[in-house]
Amino acid sequence: MTPRAVLAPLYAASTWRRGVFLLLGGVLVLPYVLLVVAFRQVFTAPGVPWVLALGLLVVAVLVAGVPLLLAGSRALEIAAARALLGVDLPDPAPGHRPDRETRLRAALWIATHLAVGGLVVLGLLMAVPMALAFIAQQFGVGVELLREERFGPFDGRDTGWLTVTGVVMLVGIGYAVAGLGALAASMAPVLLGPAQSERIAALEARATRLAERNRLARELHDSVGHALTVATLQAGAARAVLDTDPEFVRRALAAIEEAGRTAMDELDHVLGLLREPEQGRAPAAPQRTLADLDRLVADTRAAGLAVDARRRGDPAALPAAVSREGYRIIQEGLTNAARYGRGPVTLRLDVGPDALELELVNGLPPAPRRPGQVGGGRGLDGMRERVLLLGGQLTAGPAGGRWRIGVRLPFREAP
Repeated sequence: MTPRAVLAPLYAASTWRRGVFLLLGGVLVLPYVLLVVAFRQVFTAPGVPWVLALGLLVVAVLVAGVPLLLAGSRALEIAAARALLGVDLPDPAPGHRPDRETRLRAALWIATHLAVGGLVVLGLLMAVPMALAFIAQQFGVGVELLREERFGPFDGRDTGWLTVTGVVMLVGIGYAVAGLGALAASMAPVLLGPAQSERIAALEARATRLAERNRLARELHDSVGHALTVATLQAGAARAVLDTDPEFVRRALAAIEEAGRTAMDELDHVLGLLREPEQGRAPAAPQRTLADLDRLVADTRAAGLAVDARRRGDPAALPAAVSREGYRIIQEGLTNAARYGRGPVTLRLDVGPDALELELVNGLPPAPRRPGQVGGGRGLDGMRERVLLLGGQLTAGPAGGRWRIGVRLPFREAP
């Protein structure tokens, strides 16, 4: 081991930060020390009734012990340990009450922090001035004060040995602070780390955030992807007949304008969900449901894809979630058919008493490209996620020379 490695703990930034953490415990323990001194005077003072003194002591112990068990005290210790000890500790789960075992672990940590911090402060107040006095007398400062004193085997005239003793004391204090700080950093995850219930709550919160992100990604993929597909097909068709059919070009441009406006509305909706809602209100946003199916079919037909829509039952009787997801599934199916398939498309919608059944069938292209694949398979993956969230079933694949998507979304009762 090199001399630099041996001396590294004395000048490392982590040692100084951990020293501040220990001193913080010494500062926080001062009210407890004053309380002990006050009660010592009470019990030693003549004429004080023992019953009254004991009653006051019980009340003081209860008041002094409450901060050790508070969730806020644990949160403050976690913040201090993360900033000064360099320990990666997660914040307590919001809205989650710590259990008894977590409170006891935190109380043990806080009590240990106060006790060790008090000892460090006491050692610094006693040892550092003495060590500096030993070193200073080597240079003729304070010699008269130490000349008649005796320090173990040395007296005030042993200036050389006293100087060595002072340096050793300062170095020893530095290593002691570094060692206690390292020990605190290693014990902080054990005593301040999250309990099993907090880990579960954090995992559930993370799963909720991931599910919300996936939902927003599906919304963007299905809505904006459909609008872009319609606009692309219309632009291609308009370019092909630009000189021969101006009326069709006008209709195509109008359809492109409408598709772009719809895409902007959908994009604004998703961006609104990503922003922090003001005053706890969710951002107003268009929610497409099967009530908008006629418009979706009309836009798809205007893009040049023939759609034969067959409907049985009233979509208005469906729960809102089923109606929304059903609309998005049909939208994605029509988008995939327009991009990768070959028309016409047969759409069947059947609203039953306990389930919504959807079927989309279209021709396969001359050179199959995994129909339904959009951006690496996100189209069908998004459908599967929507269906699974509602506990439904999805089948997709070639059937009799055509591409078929079949969906069943169960529900128990209508709103």
